[in-house]
Amino acid sequence: MAEYHAQNKAKLISETRRRFEAEYVTDKPDKYDPRDVERLQQDDNWVESYLLWRHSIVDETLKMLDESFQWRKEMSVNDLTESSIPRWLLEIGGIYLHGYDKEGNKLFWIRVKYHVKDHKTMLDKKKLIAFWLERYAKRENGKPVTVMFDLSETGINSIDMDFVRFIINCFKVYYPKYLSKMVIFDMPWIMNAAFKIVKSWLGPEAVSLLKFTSKNEVQDYVSVEYLPPHMGGTDPFKYSYPPLVDDDFQTPLCENGPIASEDEASSKEDLESDGKETLETVSNEEQTALLKKINLTEHTSKAEENEKADSKMKAFKKPLSVFKGPLLHISPAEELYFGSTESGEKKTLIVLTNVTKNIVAFKVRTTAPEKYRVKPSNSSCDPGASVDIVVSPHGGLTVSAQDRFLIMAAEMEQSSGTGPAELTQFWKEVPRNKVMEHRLRCHIVESCKPTTLTLKDNAFNMSDKTSEDLYLQLASSRRESDFSTP
Repeated sequence: MAEYHAQNKAKLISETRRRFEAEYVTDKPDKYDPRDVERLQQDDNWVESYLLWRHSIVDETLKMLDESFQWRKEMSVNDLTESSIPRWLLEIGGIYLHGYDKEGNKLFWIRVKYHVKDHKTMLDKKKLIAFWLERYAKRENGKPVTVMFDLSETGINSIDMDFVRFIINCFKVYYPKYLSKMVIFDMPWIMNAAFKIVKSWLGPEAVSLLKFTSKNEVQDYVSVEYLPPHMGGTDPFKYSYPPLVDDDFQTPLCENGPIASEDEASSKEDLESDGKETLETVSNEEQTALLKKINLTEHTSKAEENEKADSKMKAFKKPLSVFKGPLLHISPAEELYFGSTESGEKKTLIVLTNVTKNIVAFKVRTTAPEKYRVKPSNSSCDPGASVDIVVSPHGGLTVSAQDRFLIMAAEMEQSSGTGPAELTQFWKEVPRNKVMEHRLRCHIVESCKPTTLTLKDNAFNMSDKTSEDLYLQLASSRRESDFSTP
């Protein structure tokens, strides 16, 4: 069934491309931005997003592509930058990206009270919406957003149905599949009739995406940590510009963290401390037997240790997902799996493999810098080599599905040094268009998932594993670098 679905999807994508080229592009090649036409031929996900929004009906999909591509050229969407937007619009804080809903979708804030109906500024405001959505779409490639339509403190001068209709069209035609839901907060009674019209614009299938809320209901969709105080939340965020605020990625704990050997020592200490807790729950005889086993293990030969490490590695499965970027291969590809508090699996790995012929500098950022220790978080990787990044919750704090990690990477010149001072200077000078970025979500599971390696595996459950066994298991995992996708 899955194979049939994949074949049918590929067939529809191919037909859409062929017909759009033959029926729309050939006769009027100047009608669209050639970059969009080229992307349509290369990006399967982009084609699929239009097909899904039109229920895989190719004729309807072609009409939608035609309308969308014309709009993209008219608005010069591919060329929109910060400098394309009047500075005062960016400073006022009426439209921006910040935070996540309970499903992990990015929040796209529209603070309606800052909008005043004015035909002279309408085009600039539309460009600002397009700028944010295009910026997000290029980075996240299909991950939906939740629109936070904040109508608090809104007066009659802020009601602009043309602007609302444009926003609806952005998600209905120009950025299909990007709308998770639209949370309408604190709508004045005077706008009830207006939003009946909005429902007709959305269509019957999308009406369910509208969520009308007050302070009590809004927390059903967004947790208090990402809600401002006037919505009953605790988010201390205050909008300011510059810079742009859409990333929210900050330096985690242990910036320029311990070198690899220190990481391993830390992991070994954690395992030993976990073992002490478990030893307290067993009888004296069992403790004596276990200590004898550890003592014997310490005196095994080097060959036996290597053999044991290799056997342990066979029990580990290779990561099943790898993001293959132009500079680094990153595993896991999309999600970091953390064990729940009950399962006790505290740590996880991000594995970076340098696929270039030069040294690659990398940094790790997170949306919850106070919550995670990341070692190392700012370092470099030699050509063809791999680096394991240990990620662990700090101080008993709880992992959240809303947390995100950002991997940033850039090639260094061979003459460049890789010490802390050199790396700091390198990141100050490297052009933004030379930086590769990849984002990872967090996922909580009851047991270890094969898509990542956790560093604690029921360490002292009275089986044949000793503290040294677990340490060898951790050290051996560093050798695994020949990743392949399934």
